Amino acid sequence: MAFGARARMVNPRLGTYFSIFAALYAALFLLVLIFEQLKFDEQFLRVVFLAVPILVYAAIGLSVGSNDILCYFAAGRRVPAAYTGVLLGASALGGTFVVAGTGAFFFSGFDALILLIGTLTGFVMMAIGLAPFYRKFGAFTVPSYLGRRFESQGLRVVTAAVAAVPMLLVLSAELRIGGEVAQRLVGGSVSNLVLLLALTIAVSTVAGGKRSFTWAGVAQSIALFLALLAVATTVSVIVTSLPIPQLANGPMVRGLVRNEVNEGLQNISAWPLAFQLPPEGFATITKPYTQPFGSIGPMAFIIGIFAIATGICAAPWLLPRVAATPGVYEARKSLGWATVFSGLALLTISSVAVFMRDFTLDAVMSERLGPLPQWLFHAAAENLVSFDQAATRLGFSGLKFDRDGVLFALPLAIGLPSAFSYLLIVGALGAALVTASATTVSLAAVLGEDVVQGMSWEPPSPQSRIWVVRGFIIAVAFSGAALSIIAPSDPLRLVLWALSITGASLFPVMVLSIWWKRLTVGGATVGVLSGFVAASFAILMSEMGTLSTPSPIAGILGLPISLALAIGASLMRPEANRRGLEVIRDIRVPGGEIIYDREMQRLQLRKHARTPV
Repeated sequence: MAFGARARMVNPRLGTYFSIFAALYAALFLLVLIFEQLKFDEQFLRVVFLAVPILVYAAIGLSVGSNDILCYFAAGRRVPAAYTGVLLGASALGGTFVVAGTGAFFFSGFDALILLIGTLTGFVMMAIGLAPFYRKFGAFTVPSYLGRRFESQGLRVVTAAVAAVPMLLVLSAELRIGGEVAQRLVGGSVSNLVLLLALTIAVSTVAGGKRSFTWAGVAQSIALFLALLAVATTVSVIVTSLPIPQLANGPMVRGLVRNEVNEGLQNISAWPLAFQLPPEGFATITKPYTQPFGSIGPMAFIIGIFAIATGICAAPWLLPRVAATPGVYEARKSLGWATVFSGLALLTISSVAVFMRDFTLDAVMSERLGPLPQWLFHAAAENLVSFDQAATRLGFSGLKFDRDGVLFALPLAIGLPSAFSYLLIVGALGAALVTASATTVSLAAVLGEDVVQGMSWEPPSPQSRIWVVRGFIIAVAFSGAALSIIAPSDPLRLVLWALSITGASLFPVMVLSIWWKRLTVGGATVGVLSGFVAASFAILMSEMGTLSTPSPIAGILGLPISLALAIGASLMRPEANRRGLEVIRDIRVPGGEIIYDREMQRLQLRKHARTPV
């Protein structure tokens, strides 16, 4: 096994490979579109549209399998910035923000900007405060970074235990949303489809770890962005004659809000700490689209942005991704690309929400006479809309939409062929798979590297390390599926809990470990534990009704506790640690050797020196 700062060539054919994938994906869509017009069996086309991408993802993951430590845990440290950026963007959103986020924009309008602002702020904070320094250190996992930074095996194991909780929550949420999305395409049991997705994740990542996830994940991300942009652009051209949906909905919103008020939607004043993004299931529109702070209060809006931003910034399933870039400069660039791709996706789903609000307004306009629009009946047949089908005129209160079905109702509302709905479903499924795969691989690495081997700095044999993590990848994937089946919960709520817990427990210590030289191992340990306990307790108390702060943002209340105790414990027992000061000095210098690789090389040499000949 070789470690070091040697130059690694980026594959010049990556663009060609993924252009071929994009072309094949587009060809699949066109073939299904043609066969649909030729009246082929609809169920057969649905199964094909689900099976082909899944088989391609699995084939990509298996084809890039590796037994090299650096490839398995860091994709060889040669993933270009743009590919890392698209992975970070898609992994941060997942199927939850894409599917449930569209429903949030549809029902809450302006208030759903908390998802967009929080995500983009998180990437900016990561680019400025953590990513370049984490890349210079080069650790494979966040617990490994903190453990090596403070030379503490105990801190390493504690951080691993804390980081596992939000990753399991995200994995469960993504498998749940993925199973429900897949059910819209092929029917069947959600539980069986969740198990199928867990199997897909295991097959597509077990052979090559981070390397397999990287290239299968890029393909899944391409499927997501192609689906969103293709459908939204087509609808924009039909409705506004402008092929830029992110800009075309601006003029629509002004007339939309005026007519919504005329039809009975009134401004709602929310309690400052109210946080009422639409729950899972059917709901009605209750406020104008552009009215601020109607479902989320102004204080909750600020706290929620901070919770999402800090959670994404320190996410143990996102931050280690930058360790796969060729250098510190590429790590910074990758965060720029992540901001672009995630912002583009969120602006696109907000435009989808505007288009759907416009179609909904047409259905409830009191001046309209005659039968209800036909698309409502098609959407009701797909379990996307609920209303009295015997009525001849509807108000907003009589028309209910499934929060997680708003995205898929758009092709029906505009009258597009069913292939466009299939395209959106497979794109959303790709988003769920990329995030679920990111959490699976990251959690497996944490369990294998920081729990099983957490109390020893000397790494075992390369084959042993890889096979242990391979076993954990399979175990984690199916454990997440079991959790999703046994204890199903609202995916959006689970993700917001996970981000709050991560922001409260890991964010303060990660920032202090880079920007405050006096942080000690005791302070870091106390900070991680106190933030986790305080966040979990706040969420539990909120769910029980004894804390007035809503549970999606209650967890972030643990952040100031974590920060204060980490600083206080460090000041009470200051420890002179020359190595810690040297590490801080090294990670603030962009060039030079990767610290983690250098340490692993030193440990390997020491191990070989003790081995008898």
